[in-house]
Amino acid sequence: MMRLGYGLAAVVFAIDQLVKYWILAIVRLPERGFVDVLPFFRLTFVGNIGVSMGMFRANSDGGRWLLVALTAGIALIVAVWIAREKQRGEVVALGLILGGALGNIIDRVRFGYVVDFLHFFWGAHSFWVFNVADAAITAGVLLLLLRALLAPKG
Repeated sequence: MMRLGYGLAAVVFAIDQLVKYWILAIVRLPERGFVDVLPFFRLTFVGNIGVSMGMFRANSDGGRWLLVALTAGIALIVAVWIAREKQRGEVVALGLILGGALGNIIDRVRFGYVVDFLHFFWGAHSFWVFNVADAAITAGVLLLLLRALLAPKG
């Protein structure tokens, strides 16, 4: 099971970092600000200095490194959990979370912020701007929650 969890984490991490490279170096989104893709979706550059959805903003170098340390600690706990977990569904969920966490940690170390760019909206209703790592973390957490709620009792 460890190979599955760590392998999935590596794939998520690689995809996240490749897409961010494409966004930064090829599309050059920071210079452009945004690129309309569909009537309800655009690429919008956001250098997110916060955690999830911009909450708990790290407005200083000390805050930045505190967030790096906290998220690295969580990633370490998830990595240990993967090593001990026997259920395939949980390992998949944890692999998604670990890969996403590592992708966002690398951004924060390299740039001082997390590169967010996926922006969905509907008319005047704008949703949070996020990235591949965020999507993987969210999917992993939701999968863990669903499995916990739907697990047979007894």
